[in-house]
Amino acid sequence: MTVTRREFAGTSLAVAGAAVLPAGAAACAGEPRPSTDSEAAATVDAARPGRLLILGGTGFIGPHMVRHALARGHEVTLFNRGRTNPGLFPGVETLIGDRDGALDALRGKEWDYVIDNSGYVPRLVRDSANLLSDSVGRYLFTSTGSVYDFDQDELPEDARLLEVTDPESEDVGQYYGELKVMCEEAVQEIYGDRGTVARLHVVAGPGDPTDRFTYWPARIHHGGEVIAPGDMDNPVQFIDVRDLAEFCMHLLEEDTGGIFNVAGPTLDRTRMDEFLYGIRAVTTSRVSFTWVDEAFLRNREPPARFPLWYSHRGPTRGLAQVRSHRGVEAGLRFRPLAVTARETLDWFLSEPEERRTQLQLNLDRDAEILADWKNA
Repeated sequence: MTVTRREFAGTSLAVAGAAVLPAGAAACAGEPRPSTDSEAAATVDAARPGRLLILGGTGFIGPHMVRHALARGHEVTLFNRGRTNPGLFPGVETLIGDRDGALDALRGKEWDYVIDNSGYVPRLVRDSANLLSDSVGRYLFTSTGSVYDFDQDELPEDARLLEVTDPESEDVGQYYGELKVMCEEAVQEIYGDRGTVARLHVVAGPGDPTDRFTYWPARIHHGGEVIAPGDMDNPVQFIDVRDLAEFCMHLLEEDTGGIFNVAGPTLDRTRMDEFLYGIRAVTTSRVSFTWVDEAFLRNREPPARFPLWYSHRGPTRGLAQVRSHRGVEAGLRFRPLAVTARETLDWFLSEPEERRTQLQLNLDRDAEILADWKNA
């Protein structure tokens, strides 16, 4: 199923958290439940315990990074506007400020590492990167796979990037990928070998406010006849937020520079049928799958779309063909799909009903599609 860059990038904005987005842009999900992996990590001393500054830290991916860093023995400082979940980490130093002209709280301090989770506008990334350049050892910038031109068969780190057509614009909604390209360039220019870039795919796991991955465990757990969209061998990609947090901290501890794709759930392709049946294994609900042709779904009005389903044909075919071999060589590891599915479902089912109802299962729409498909 064809998905536009704006649709893919729009949901990506919620991933790093609302702390640095315009007011009201994105709401943060509730605090994720710690996993057994996180608890086990607390017993392991960091290879290089140090002082870590996180720009942001209270949205979706930030809290997982904070918890993992604390479990590894690091001293963590957050810098944000203090508006999103201000009491989430009462024992962690928080510097209040704003990336747009209010960076004074960062002056005169030193850290060993910086994770920049909140950089969307090159001007603001350049300001903070310049300010911290003599005060930190390594600067890790969380970027996005949206920097790539999706019209490619696969996307290793040296694949073709988007052409920046309006370098003066700061419209994140329209130029999300292009702006991230320029953010990466700013970090690399200022930090050189001390800069690290992590290009994230769809981020999944407990606390996800976008529900892109969560839709599938929730829908399959609901039971009944489930539409399996498109071809069985259509590739599916995402990264568990815990795997992301652990990899980023590993890169900092090992003082590893460069650019890394961060996309799972395995190094090799995960097929749509493997994805769906893998999730099916974590619930006892009675469920069946009906495979519905991509063209049939695309030609409906409006076209039927499903999370994490990106066509492996046409101009967006590279979207689920991101290659993470370089990351795996540098220490990236993946949780099993079943673990991500089970723990995400457990978290989601523990959320208040008001939150759970925000996820639209589109049961009536799907029943109509299934009836039309069987009568076609």
